[in-house]
Amino acid sequence: MLLHWKPMNLQIVGINHASAPIELREKIAFSQDQLPLALKELVLVADFAEVAILSTCNRTEIIATTRNVDEKKIINWLASYHGLPISSLKPSIYIKLNQEAVHHVVRVACGLDSMVIGETQILGQMKDAYARAGLIGTLGSELHRLSQNTFRIAKRVRSETTIGENSISIASTAVTLAELLFSNLPTRKV
Repeated sequence: MLLHWKPMNLQIVGINHASAPIELREKIAFSQDQLPLALKELVLVADFAEVAILSTCNRTEIIATTRNVDEKKIINWLASYHGLPISSLKPSIYIKLNQEAVHHVVRVACGLDSMVIGETQILGQMKDAYARAGLIGTLGSELHRLSQNTFRIAKRVRSETTIGENSISIASTAVTLAELLFSNLPTRKV
């Protein structure tokens, strides 16, 4: 008997600050308590081999490997899970497959796909997302390898380019802007 081996496909289905308004991003975000059940449900519903969920204030991304790419299952599940009509979610969804998905993950980890370019918090959030998937049992060898290579690249980008020279985050940008706008701010604690 011949086995027909079909390689895994890397798939990302998500929304972020560029694709969706904050009101929708808030509705789609996963709390820490929701993640274990959500990851286990996704494995079953979407027939994923491996899955991790990156959920921050500016993005929610489902990162998965599967033999059969069917983003409709993911979008339907995401809408149902959060009690939203598909029509309100679908226009804001982006889908990345295979090499485009790898490129996207690296851009996100390096802070190149952030609201504030070069922000560093996202890398820690990505590490947490993969660690949670590992603890829950939905992280396999392919996503583990992707995460380790991504973290290595992000570290190298930070150390070998000027993107890591200044500690940048949305919070630090807000404080800097507030200092420019309000002259008495340096005497206040934020």
